[in-house]
Amino acid sequence: MARILVTGGAGFIASDLALKLASDPRNDVTVVDNLLTGDRAKLPATLPANLHFIKCDVNRFEDISAVFYANRFEHVFHYAAVVGVKRTTDNPVMVLRDIDGLRNILDLSKNTGVERVLYSSSSEVYGEPVEIPQNELTTPLNSKLPYAIVKNIGEAFLRSYHKEYGLEYTVFRFFNTYGPKQSKDFVVSKFIRLALAGEDITLYGDGLQTRTFCYIDDNIDACMAAYHSREVINDVVNIGSDAEMTIKDLAKLIIELTGSSSRIVHLPPLEEGDMTRRMPDIARMRKLLGRELLPLRTGLERILAHSVVAN
Repeated sequence: MARILVTGGAGFIASDLALKLASDPRNDVTVVDNLLTGDRAKLPATLPANLHFIKCDVNRFEDISAVFYANRFEHVFHYAAVVGVKRTTDNPVMVLRDIDGLRNILDLSKNTGVERVLYSSSSEVYGEPVEIPQNELTTPLNSKLPYAIVKNIGEAFLRSYHKEYGLEYTVFRFFNTYGPKQSKDFVVSKFIRLALAGEDITLYGDGLQTRTFCYIDDNIDACMAAYHSREVINDVVNIGSDAEMTIKDLAKLIIELTGSSSRIVHLPPLEEGDMTRRMPDIARMRKLLGRELLPLRTGLERILAHSVVAN
């Protein structure tokens, strides 16, 4: 039986990952989360026998070390982090504290026999685009925001621990992922919530910033494929979609799909953190998936159907 740790496992992406891992009875999965931005409700009230939840702060060595020494994990998915553009720009010191968690996870991993650490980095490490599509090996990492710097430091930690201690790693650079369980303050879930309520949908600036949107199942399937293969050992892979659209067009599409009377209202641009373009090179991800990605319209329809059922 493989013993696996998922940090930040009450978060949007990590909770689905933990459930996918636990769907294999050969895995024993432990989820830790301090519930700062995570939500225990993203996991079932009654967990499968091979899935365990512990409220724990990875940034506190005394908390997370006890979990490591009690379980002797073989693989670690380190997804715990302060997330969200506004939250991370408003709380930069809190973001920097995640460096303590990185060090704790890697020190404990090398000291307890972990074979590989799989790390959730971010498209934010690329900063403002100097190359489109953004390629894992050629596009420079140039963001100055604390969140992006911490993610970049995390990647450097992984490379350094591999070089010095032989600890294997995989880096996932996540681009916008969306799905039914996403927190309400991210762009897709926020726009859907406003549209369903018939409230104004607010855009920062002219709304012509572009993003790509990856459905949660495509994210999880690609990461699981990387976990099970040797394709991205001691390397990096972009996890996202390459179908680029403006934020304004996203709002229009959601208004259309919901039949909403919401108006699009423009606010002043954000002072920082709202990059003009995001579009990854996903050739490596496509190879991992071995199939096409779910179109945005279909993904949004799935969320709306889920919303109807939930209500």
